[in-house]
Amino acid sequence: MSTEHPLRPHGNGYRKGPVLLRGGQVPTTTTDQRLLARGGGEVDWVHGDPWRVMRIQSEFVEGFGALAEVGSAVSVFGSARTARDAPEYAWGVAVGRGLAEAGYAVITGGGPGVMEAANRGAHEAGGLSIGLGIELPFEQRMNDYVELGVNFRYFFARKTCFVKYSQGFVVLPGGFGTFDELFESATLVQTHKVTEFPIVLLGTDYWRGLLDWLRTTVVDRGNINPIDLDLLQVVDDPEEAVSLVLERSAELAAEEDAAVAEYAAAELDAQQHSNGW
Repeated sequence: MSTEHPLRPHGNGYRKGPVLLRGGQVPTTTTDQRLLARGGGEVDWVHGDPWRVMRIQSEFVEGFGALAEVGSAVSVFGSARTARDAPEYAWGVAVGRGLAEAGYAVITGGGPGVMEAANRGAHEAGGLSIGLGIELPFEQRMNDYVELGVNFRYFFARKTCFVKYSQGFVVLPGGFGTFDELFESATLVQTHKVTEFPIVLLGTDYWRGLLDWLRTTVVDRGNINPIDLDLLQVVDDPEEAVSLVLERSAELAAEEDAAVAEYAAAELDAQQHSNGW
């Protein structure tokens, strides 16, 4: 049986925020584990947590600062385990390329698999390829197609940046991490915490079981409304996925322009009345 420590990877090392660690410098726990640990009967957390708040604040400052001038962007989610010869990898490349050609930056988790594919498509099309990495207890370096990369210690800070800088979401087949990102996005749109940005699922066969469960078990028990499922659009063609995102983004931009014009007209009307015109 191997005696190698599970958190001590070889090769490209272990990322702890912006810091790279190798060999004996790799910690035995992640930053999230230490944040969420209760600490038994000890009270060290009374002194440690205020400093953690400062570190959390610094992650938001660094992330917001790095992404502030990105412009229009779309997040692409999907499995880190997807092989380069898998159909889903080709989908990711096509989605990244299509978004970049339409003038959008592409944001992924910065890792391998589908994330690498979307970053690759954006990079090869001359677009801005962004990766938001995360500290994990196993090696997952930033893929080679990321041009602007930010490494996070905390999942919640990273997810905030995904949502804050995206005008839409394309979700390819993936596991728990992808599900988390999908339902986070859907919840924020459904509760109107963010604008009704498009959420497009790519791969009917993969998502059918989940959607059938939502339509029956979850809707039948009244836990969501049938209309909530309209937030999720499912397609099998990467070009169609990109088109849906672009169409909805154009609609939202038109709605925003109309609202601004209406507000300006109302302000002018109020000013004219106040001046006795």
